[in-house]
Amino acid sequence: MLDQLFGSKTRVMLLRLFFNNPESFFFVREIARSLDTHLNSIRRELSHLEKIGIVSSHDKVDLGREVEKELKDNKKYYKLNQNFVFLEELRSLVIKGYLLLDRPILEKIKKLGKVEFCLLSGAFVGVTGAPADILLVGEVKMSKLEDLAKEFEHELGKPINYAVFSLDEFRYRRDVADKFLYDLFETKNFILIDNLVGKKAL
Repeated sequence: MLDQLFGSKTRVMLLRLFFNNPESFFFVREIARSLDTHLNSIRRELSHLEKIGIVSSHDKVDLGREVEKELKDNKKYYKLNQNFVFLEELRSLVIKGYLLLDRPILEKIKKLGKVEFCLLSGAFVGVTGAPADILLVGEVKMSKLEDLAKEFEHELGKPINYAVFSLDEFRYRRDVADKFLYDLFETKNFILIDNLVGKKAL
């Protein structure tokens, strides 16, 4: 659905990459490797996004000491334009489209085992520094979860951290006011599966 709305699958992947790494600078080959996409396609879509004002381009002189990684000579770097007037609306549309329309995430999570609770945060909702990107409660096949996490990493362009608790461990952590759970629930999140009586589960 988002591919049709934005006119390009590569464009949607780029938007996810920049929204999930709002403070990062990327050069074209780095993006192509991360998204496993052709260079020409990346260059074309970056040009479109820059013309619209969603991303901005920078060279080595522009950046100076702002970037912590080693800069490549004569490379143009791209970064999300935090001043784009419709930034938050666009971010929300891309994230909700990814979660609810473009991918059968719910069905993929259900195939991991007997999942009683699934919370998505971090990379899935455009938040940096979340305690975890995925929280699962129940009986989960870890090999399948590892494969699914790799799939998400490819599509979102960043590492995916996950936590898996049994029902007993989750209840224990809840009862002792576990900091990890508290911080995760206080961070922006999206609850995908909930068989634990809503947020009263916490």
